[in-house]
Amino acid sequence: MDTHTIRLTHAPLTLDALAPFVQGHVDVVVDEGLHAIMQRGRRVVEKIVNEKRLVYGVNTGFGKFAEVPIPSERVADLQQRLILSHAAGVGPPLPIDLVRLLMLLKIKALSQGHSGCRPEIVDLLTAMLNRQIIPVIPMKGSVGASGDLAPLAHLALVMLGAGQAWTQQQGQWVTEPGHAALTKAGLAPVIFEAKEGLAMLNGTQAMTAHAVWSLLQTRNLLKTADICGALSLEALLGTLVPFDARIHELRPHPGQLQVAANVRRMLALSPIVASHRDSAHKVQDAYSLRCMPQVHGAVRDAVTHVEAVVTREINAVTDNPLVFPEANDVLSGGNFHGEPVALAADYLGIALAELASIAERRIAHLIDPAVSELPGFLVAEGGLNSGFMLAQVTAAALVSENKVLSHPASVDSIPTSANKEDHVSMGTLAAYKATDIVKNVEHVLAIELLCAVQALDLRQAQLHLAPSPTTAAVRDLVRSRIPFWDEDRLMHHAIEEARALITTGRVVQVAEAACGALY
Repeated sequence: MDTHTIRLTHAPLTLDALAPFVQGHVDVVVDEGLHAIMQRGRRVVEKIVNEKRLVYGVNTGFGKFAEVPIPSERVADLQQRLILSHAAGVGPPLPIDLVRLLMLLKIKALSQGHSGCRPEIVDLLTAMLNRQIIPVIPMKGSVGASGDLAPLAHLALVMLGAGQAWTQQQGQWVTEPGHAALTKAGLAPVIFEAKEGLAMLNGTQAMTAHAVWSLLQTRNLLKTADICGALSLEALLGTLVPFDARIHELRPHPGQLQVAANVRRMLALSPIVASHRDSAHKVQDAYSLRCMPQVHGAVRDAVTHVEAVVTREINAVTDNPLVFPEANDVLSGGNFHGEPVALAADYLGIALAELASIAERRIAHLIDPAVSELPGFLVAEGGLNSGFMLAQVTAAALVSENKVLSHPASVDSIPTSANKEDHVSMGTLAAYKATDIVKNVEHVLAIELLCAVQALDLRQAQLHLAPSPTTAAVRDLVRSRIPFWDEDRLMHHAIEEARALITTGRVVQVAEAACGALY
């Protein structure tokens, strides 16, 4: 796979193909064959205009005004007014990397030829993306039907030469008026013609971009959670019996089988685990240790479902009406409704909240001397030092925040557009919340990583036994950046360092180098 270019063709886009695009600047190329397909769809729209045939979105008003005909000479004016009036977003701007992803998804949708746009529309959007002209899009204002109207209107504003855009100047992102940004890049604003403004505004690209981003981060977090859990299990003198393959074959959920196999692989050669294999010291471990396969595994299975939904949405055409060149027809429907993404994003947020919840319970065991039989809060001279006391409090705060964030947005609906749009998905809010939950999970796992490594060091000194080669490798990685906690220092710095090791994939890379590829 070329990590420097994404070439859009008839073939579906995959999450794997989008990963390098999200990680940095990657040029987008639209295959020349798609231009011919778009042109065929455009001819259908032009024929409708020339024949003065009344078709929604081509020569009518929008929403409640769908029955209002628009004269041919004012059709282009209609499209510009649509964009200006619908650019009603408020709040802080969306992150640049998410807007870039949104732009790519819009290009993919329009290039399939069912939106009735001229190829020039896709060409301008592609050129903006490649030349790093990134529209400033306020975060709030979408109810997820008819798609992401307000966010996508702010995208289209810059194509008109209006609005604001992020651009690169001396390696820094700055904002400037859309017209100035286009001019500096040698690009000219566009005048949207019949159907084109509406095609830009209808669609689920804002919510889908957030879902894609969350899924790509989640892939790393699933393995990281297993690694952190294995570290905690070893440090807490947990048993591997609950991870025996025979147990999980009797309840063969795919994720459960994978997690159990991961933990067995990471701890199979652990002298610490072997030292108490036949001991009656602890008959059964707490659920947060013993039930890792069942909980982490259920999260994995939820993510698998969400990936399937989002992958379909990445490759879908979600505006309205839709053009069918082969039948010379235009059909009005509801593909813009965000319900599939809304439900999937809510499910993802709920699942990831559980990943943080069980990790926080392991953290609580690690710092509690009554459970761990290690120094309280994992530090010597308790009292003079607080150790990891407040790190666990932070994890608890994030877990509680996730409980609020994971309340499903998709169960809500509020009528809009004078009851024409009387059921909406709230998918954009669901997807936004999922990204916040992802970030909270990263921090909770970072705290578990810190606590588990500290506990493992203390356990090794206590037993004079080495940890497994895999957990030792992860411990050494952490210690290369974060020294042993012998006395109190700035905890925030340590948490952020640990989070960086997680989000860059280093924790997973080091673990897999030691034990082989994890599921």
